[in-house]
Amino acid sequence: MTREENEKRLNYLKSVVLNMPELPGSYQFYDKEHVIIYVGKAKKLKSRVSTYFHKEVDRFKTKVLVSKIHDITYTVVNSEEDALLLENSLIKKYNPRYNVLLKDGKTYPSICVTKEHFPRIFKTRTINRKHGTFFGPYPHITAMYNVLELINKVFKPRRCKQPITPEGIKENRYRPCLEYHIHNCDACCIGKQSHEEYNENIRQAKEVLKGNTRQLSDWVYERMMKKAAELKFEEADRLKQRYLLLKEFVAKVEVVSYTIQDVDVFTITEDDSKKIAFVNYLHVKNGTINQSFTYEYKRKLDETDEDILTQAIPEIRYRFDSKAKEIVVPFEMEWKIKDADLFVPQRGDKKHLLDLSQMNAKQYKFDRLKRVEKLNVEQKQTRLMKELQKKLGLPKLPYHIECFDNSNISGTDAVAGCVVYKGMKPSKKDYRKYNIKTVTGPDDYASMQEVVRRKYSRMIAEEVALPDLIITDGGKGQMDVVRDVVEKELKLDIAIAGLAKDDHHRTNELLYGWPPKVIGLKPDSELFHALTQIQDEVHRYAITFHRDKRSKHALHSELDDIKGIGPQTKKSLIKSFKSVSNIKVATLEQLATIVGPSKAKTIIKHFENQRKTNAETQISASDENITT
Repeated sequence: MTREENEKRLNYLKSVVLNMPELPGSYQFYDKEHVIIYVGKAKKLKSRVSTYFHKEVDRFKTKVLVSKIHDITYTVVNSEEDALLLENSLIKKYNPRYNVLLKDGKTYPSICVTKEHFPRIFKTRTINRKHGTFFGPYPHITAMYNVLELINKVFKPRRCKQPITPEGIKENRYRPCLEYHIHNCDACCIGKQSHEEYNENIRQAKEVLKGNTRQLSDWVYERMMKKAAELKFEEADRLKQRYLLLKEFVAKVEVVSYTIQDVDVFTITEDDSKKIAFVNYLHVKNGTINQSFTYEYKRKLDETDEDILTQAIPEIRYRFDSKAKEIVVPFEMEWKIKDADLFVPQRGDKKHLLDLSQMNAKQYKFDRLKRVEKLNVEQKQTRLMKELQKKLGLPKLPYHIECFDNSNISGTDAVAGCVVYKGMKPSKKDYRKYNIKTVTGPDDYASMQEVVRRKYSRMIAEEVALPDLIITDGGKGQMDVVRDVVEKELKLDIAIAGLAKDDHHRTNELLYGWPPKVIGLKPDSELFHALTQIQDEVHRYAITFHRDKRSKHALHSELDDIKGIGPQTKKSLIKSFKSVSNIKVATLEQLATIVGPSKAKTIIKHFENQRKTNAETQISASDENITT
């Protein structure tokens, strides 16, 4: 599009906006093929739409949208709520490219009470109002089954699908089924239960489905006491069993005071990318949550939380057929809903419900993240690296991490290990073991310096990529000695962190910077677990190397000091002579029969030299004693 064509397009659009009324309504943007690309709503059409063309748009996606607009239409309505409903219906119909998308392709089940002579109660996913009254939908299947179980226990509606008529009962066309014999049905099909009694049970079941369980239990209690006063104890006992079941159910599902009659609760949270918003919905009736679900909304134009909620509230209320007169929201909103009040609680039961809804939304976000990361492990690793980068303030992602640890017993068999993690995964081919060469005694700091110096001097000489982060198995002291080598001696710019332990030798804090500062990490966070895993791995690696070295010394034999005598020869000698002392006194012929004449001479010569050395040492020692 040329500059002149673009100016012509903008002038035309501004002229359309100029003629718009300052009334509530919905507006539609069209592209050059006259396809709807965006649907919006406004309390004042002219003022809202003009912001797209007469103000500097600071959001990139909105700029892209404006560049695609070639025509505008609008529809005036009577109220703000009508504008919301019209917007939702148009979005569902046309699915515009730049509108917020609701990610929900499920059909949730409902509970149906049929319009029959003897009504049935069952779950269904097909809604046909001609066949009965529907309650729901139920996003949580478990909650729906709990309600159905209560109804089947208390009211015992028939479960057979055959049509039962008064004429058929009179003519004895029906036979009681298994449900009657196992006491799940009172056999209305053969006249064991009257039509009036059965339908009274269905009426009470409907009250349970509406959420009026507490009122129903109070009514049953009154009936029970009345029957008991009339000395009808069998009927009173049946009502007592019904009352106890209803009371137990109320105690299980009631979360706030039953004085909260009919309330909708909405909260919103977002993912780390801020591209997806999660809207949680709770419907509370008589203190009981009878509807709860979380919807995902995909942002297209960086919509605000208020924009998403203004679209989500009427849409979700329509889906669940909610007529609640009070709507609890997390913040003040300009938009108003007809026949309902928006309320932001600060304390009390409604604030408790708001917090509960927020917790549900966050839990849904967490579960969704876990499901995604389970399918894509690299996503989790990248998230942990970004989190670590943010916590430490690193200039780049810590993809390459190295961790060091020493191991010795009072300075003996001193060793060290280095483990390497790339992309938060162990790179075992890059692991390195070190025998401490220049340090005598139990000096962990000097040992650490030797290992770090040897490691990075060689990497510099070989021109190998250096790590993004060094982690020491220790606190300030270990970090200090590593810093002396890395920064002062080798002049390298590598971030250094330390994992310090508490008095119980448990990792309790992450240190970084100079002077080292404690980095706030929750002990139960994933990042903390990932870092402790690195620490445990380097500790395991160094300890294993140390044990192997110590074991070799423990199993050392005098035969190991003889050049030319390998493990197999040593094994043969020990098998034949049983001990080293027997080998020392063996003759050349005896040894030759086992290992051959050449090795036999070597063994004989080695022990002769040993005896000479020992004799000379004894003579020197005796001379010193005489002199003394």
